[in-house]
Amino acid sequence: MTNEELILEKLERLETQIQPLIKTSEKFTELKNDMIPITNHATALLINELTEVESAFQLENFISLIKEAMRNTDNFIFALKQMASIIEFVKDLEPLLKSAVPQIIHYLDELEQKGILRIIKATVDLRSKVADKYTGEDIEMVGDGLVALLGLARSLSDPKAVELLEKLSQIPSKVELSSAKSVSIFGLASAGFNPEISKGLGVLMELTKAMGRIQPGT
Repeated sequence: MTNEELILEKLERLETQIQPLIKTSEKFTELKNDMIPITNHATALLINELTEVESAFQLENFISLIKEAMRNTDNFIFALKQMASIIEFVKDLEPLLKSAVPQIIHYLDELEQKGILRIIKATVDLRSKVADKYTGEDIEMVGDGLVALLGLARSLSDPKAVELLEKLSQIPSKVELSSAKSVSIFGLASAGFNPEISKGLGVLMELTKAMGRIQPGT
């Protein structure tokens, strides 16, 4: 093989090796040509945006911001970690909320259908009306009266007291006022022979004795 043939063979090998580089260079050239319009458009938009903040932007402030950011790097790291914890908590809480919120809505709907919410609203309105008409001192006095009434209600809860009140409540239905007549002293004396009157006088005597045992302040 002559020297010329050797040179030609080497040139062919070099051409084969360079060919991929030429193709790559052509691709980069095509990419650069495609990016030039996009880059120009982005640059124009950036210039327009910077023009709007030009009056408020100061290089000294930007430098101060960088310094403060560098000084508070630990705080930023702590804040990011806390933010990550909050995000994890929200992710864990999300399934519970998805199941709890419909139940709460259903419960509130039941309260609305039963009229409980309207009762609560009416109670709030009543409190507003009471507050408009009465002072705090009046409410305290009413509270003391309610406490006394609760004590009275507790006393009336005794079985004997309940039985007595039930019997007393039946008296009006058994009285015939239309047949009432005036009674003289002799008529009163003779009335003692009536069994019902005798029993009534006995009950009256017992009530009188009980009233006599009531002392002031007790």
